[in-house]
Amino acid sequence: MIEMRLADIAAVTGGRLHRATGDERVTAVEFDSRAIAPGGLFLALPGERADGHGFAAAAVAAGAVAVLAGRPVDAPAVIAPPAPRATGTYLDEADVDGSGAAVLAALARLAGHVVDRLPDLAVVGVTGSSGKTSTKDLLAALLADLGPTVAPPNSFNTELGLPYTALRADARTRHLVLEFSARHTGHIAAMAQVIRPRIAVVLNVGSAHLAVFGSAAEVAAAKGELVEALPADGVAVLNADDPNVAAMASRTTARVVTVGRAPTADVRAVDVVLDAGRPRFTLVSPAGSARVELQLVGEHHIGNALAAAAVALELGATPARVAAVLGATGPVSKWRMEITERADGVTVVNDAYNANPESMRAAVAAVTALAGGRRVWAVLGPMRELGDATAAAHTTLAAVAAAAGVAEFVALDCPAYLPGAGAMRTRLVDGIDGAVALLDHELEPGDVVLIKAGRALGLERLAARLLDGHELVSAGPARGAGR
Repeated sequence: MIEMRLADIAAVTGGRLHRATGDERVTAVEFDSRAIAPGGLFLALPGERADGHGFAAAAVAAGAVAVLAGRPVDAPAVIAPPAPRATGTYLDEADVDGSGAAVLAALARLAGHVVDRLPDLAVVGVTGSSGKTSTKDLLAALLADLGPTVAPPNSFNTELGLPYTALRADARTRHLVLEFSARHTGHIAAMAQVIRPRIAVVLNVGSAHLAVFGSAAEVAAAKGELVEALPADGVAVLNADDPNVAAMASRTTARVVTVGRAPTADVRAVDVVLDAGRPRFTLVSPAGSARVELQLVGEHHIGNALAAAAVALELGATPARVAAVLGATGPVSKWRMEITERADGVTVVNDAYNANPESMRAAVAAVTALAGGRRVWAVLGPMRELGDATAAAHTTLAAVAAAAGVAEFVALDCPAYLPGAGAMRTRLVDGIDGAVALLDHELEPGDVVLIKAGRALGLERLAARLLDGHELVSAGPARGAGR
């Protein structure tokens, strides 16, 4: 973050000084009081278990110069003004109280101000129903090769995460990569007005959150808000293989670069092969061609890599350098196809971060390719927010798993999978304890176990229990589906 006086932060956010002179110098923002360092501005936000306003004094005692708060606190502070709770804005969230909404609105104004003061900063926004985080990680590696780059940790794409990430940029930063997520129409548009991207990437339009949006057309409408926010001299990177995304070219005055496996794509992949599930392909672009060998597992990563490559090429990378960096980049964000091999020959694949029909299919395909004929277990929990499509989506996914070669299907707290199982052996278990009991009893050397469900189930705990007490042959970082 660029250094700012507290009085200037108050002016930018529309807040008022409280127990402060205004001459205090702020060099960073932080929402975790345990992570406060000297020069920090503590964000007093309500959490699941505690309200950050109650930690204001402790944060200042730990080194914070002041607090950004929604109401008076026992510490130097900027008190943010009340925020309107208008439908269709990023503050239209039932789990954010009045003081929290005020702090988030002030934080957004501060982030927008800081980014506007960095005219040489290339802001890249990424959205899509799946693949955002994996693409962001690839982008961060490619752009860091070109200059100082800021990107969010994990999937930090919320009303807090996006401005918090943007505020990590300073005068030395050349590239800022941001994930834009949407829970309703207007959400991305509102955030893109706060921090306007110069390059926008739209990966795909899938069935995630259909219960919220109602249809794929509405999902496309929401995702396309990112390209609508581009300036005329910006660049829209669109997936030519997804008709809903390709159609977004008509929604922007920016230059369009298409990516995909379609022969008409500007940046495309040809001569694709899979090596133990890891894609190998030739990257073809107007700037030249190069052979790419990804470290990530799953054919779906070709699209993610092409999107990241297109952005890097726009910002000055060469095809040869893009191929070299992609080939050297392992997975970064946690709980996305983390592949760990036990000494007894069992491979545990932890992809427990999220679940929707597209990411589930991609994970199943990736694991069966990785297994190379070994017995595959799929331990899958329920998919949420699918509305009327819920039952059919689960039945179809079970059939897809059977067709892909999954031998053992474990439906965790989700009987909706069972009708689609066909000849595949399928068991219904209750909770993580039930899954552990079954797997501990039946796993054999050479088995490959995929663990995947929506984030709320916390199935990373199942993966940890399957590894606990076992000698590990390899325990690399995430290697895969990352959707």
